[in-house]
Amino acid sequence: MTRSTSAASKPSRAPAAGRADARLRDDGAIRDATPGDALARGFAERVVRWARERNAPASTLDALRIAARMTSFATTAGHVCIHLDDIAIEAPGVAGLLLREDLLASTMVGTPSAPGTSPLILDDQDRLYLHRYFDYERRLARRLARQRSHPPQTIDAKAGQLLDSLFPGDAPRDSASPNWQKLAGALALTGRLTIISGGPGTGKTTTVVNLLACILEQEPACRIRLAAPTGKAAARMLEAIRQQATRLAPELQAKLPTESFTVHRLLGVIPDSTEFRHDADNPLPVDLLVVDEASMLDLALATKLFEAIPEAARIILLGDKDQLSAVESGAVFSELSADPSLDVACVARLAALTGIAAERIRPAAPATPSSLHDSVVWFRENFRFAADSGIGRLATYVNAGDGEGAIAWLRSGVDPAVRWIEDTNATLAGNSLQRVLEGGAAYLAAARAGLHDKAALFDAFGRFRVLCAERDGPRGIDGINRVVSQHFRAALDHPLDPGLRSEWYPGRPVMVLRNDYVLKLFNGDTGLALPDESGTLMVWFPDSAGGFRAVAPVRLPAHETAFATTVHKAQGSEFRDVLVLLPAKPSRVVTRELLYTAVTRARDGATLVCGAEVLDKAIASPTQRHSGLIERLREAAASTLEATAPTRDSTAPTRDATAPTRDATAPTREATAPLREGAAPLRRAAVRPPASKP
Repeated sequence: MTRSTSAASKPSRAPAAGRADARLRDDGAIRDATPGDALARGFAERVVRWARERNAPASTLDALRIAARMTSFATTAGHVCIHLDDIAIEAPGVAGLLLREDLLASTMVGTPSAPGTSPLILDDQDRLYLHRYFDYERRLARRLARQRSHPPQTIDAKAGQLLDSLFPGDAPRDSASPNWQKLAGALALTGRLTIISGGPGTGKTTTVVNLLACILEQEPACRIRLAAPTGKAAARMLEAIRQQATRLAPELQAKLPTESFTVHRLLGVIPDSTEFRHDADNPLPVDLLVVDEASMLDLALATKLFEAIPEAARIILLGDKDQLSAVESGAVFSELSADPSLDVACVARLAALTGIAAERIRPAAPATPSSLHDSVVWFRENFRFAADSGIGRLATYVNAGDGEGAIAWLRSGVDPAVRWIEDTNATLAGNSLQRVLEGGAAYLAAARAGLHDKAALFDAFGRFRVLCAERDGPRGIDGINRVVSQHFRAALDHPLDPGLRSEWYPGRPVMVLRNDYVLKLFNGDTGLALPDESGTLMVWFPDSAGGFRAVAPVRLPAHETAFATTVHKAQGSEFRDVLVLLPAKPSRVVTRELLYTAVTRARDGATLVCGAEVLDKAIASPTQRHSGLIERLREAAASTLEATAPTRDSTAPTRDATAPTRDATAPTREATAPLREGAAPLRRAAVRPPASKP
């Protein structure tokens, strides 16, 4: 799970002996002269000039400059905020309460209760934010609190019967475990926010299809939208739902959504703007939104998405809390899915709806206690590969942080589905390169058989992929794509290949890197360069109708060759086999989540190419993203509970799903409204850094 410093802590009076600074530097902060560092330094100088214009005490400016620079840079490393302990390392002689006092005296740092127009916000737990990121956190938390403030809905008899028929039995494989898919379905039928976390093959799509059928049985006119952060993930979700829906009655199949959207397309992009057409003032016309691959949502996009959803609508988030988080700031899904606990009333309600004995409904212990309990389900049983299968076993070792166990098991070679090539060369060793080329042999054979059977070519290309941790160098995607392209072109030797004077050749796979709404091409879409009927080379992409459409190479948005891709770009994808290529030496980009994400892209087999030191370090290095979202959620939940207390009766019978749901007394969207005074002290969440190896 992505680690987050969302817990409360008391102000420190001394630097943390390098501990917090080391965490930040592991993510690259302030160590190198990078574009992000240049931007951070420019921001810091602007803040200091502004402070001088406001006659801030000169004694506060050095600390302000360092704090502003480090806070800005932290966001480029994926963090939402930074703790004063981190800043104190860079501010000699100023630490703890003195640093807090200096920052607040600088006139540039606001607080949650008085944010004003200050460019920086310092919360009560010594987390320092850029103002907009604190605003995003608070807005998202308040929107989620309002979503959860509605009492449970009732399920009519037909929907209940369909729930029983679509989720038969109460133990898919393990008689000691209840049917968590059925429980998740019941939770989503009765609530307005459901968060389902599970790895590939744990049944998330099956659950959603069954759930949609139950909702449509109860609400035939329900307006349903399917969305995902990338075009590829959106297309895969729609295809998976179509496949699973064949089990449903024809009349229910006909009511299922026939289109999926990227989140950006759903919200409506406004050219040259960071805002969208749909927002809180112009909400989406939707009664149920299902978002797949939600782990790729960053904080800003998640906030704007939730604010654009009507408060009466249901929201279902699907993702994997153990996967990589978004490239941008935040680990939103990891934090939202941190607490799968269920209170006594919720367990009783689920038991009554599902027929599963209450004493058997025992969710896992939370990673971090959260106000979103009763909304989260973790799927841990895998239906694609068993826990003792090669991929399942390696994924378990990785998630458990057991590098020693993983290395011993890999060296034993007991499962042919997972291979390990211990290659520490800067340039790939011969056996490693041979495995790369063998993996692409099926696609080369299909291309040699003819370039007009597009379905066969796409199928062959989708069987194997090289997944790299880095872009640059001989072990990055640039080096691998160059080597594989040379081999492919020479082996195919096609008459339409213009040679080295052009990067375009028959069979070249390309991945789109930027959305183009005119061409309906989206970041992550993959196409193949193939000749049309006239022999002109075009780039062909699968279309929503099951066919293919052509785009001229010169019209493509930014793109790159795609024999190999980064692990980040592979999120939301699935291949029969993968080769995971890690750097020759340990690198801060190679984390537990990256390795887990890479390995679980495979259905049948995975090959690891790396040294033992790199592998062990990766497994021992969970991603850490600093955030205060869980604290904001607690604050928002307390505020919403206080606001609705006079009208809420937790013992009242559940109301019909068609009853009005908007709570006029809920807090407004205004991000700068003060928090209530006198709130109880907030607890530190139970997130601990991994134990260091002796």
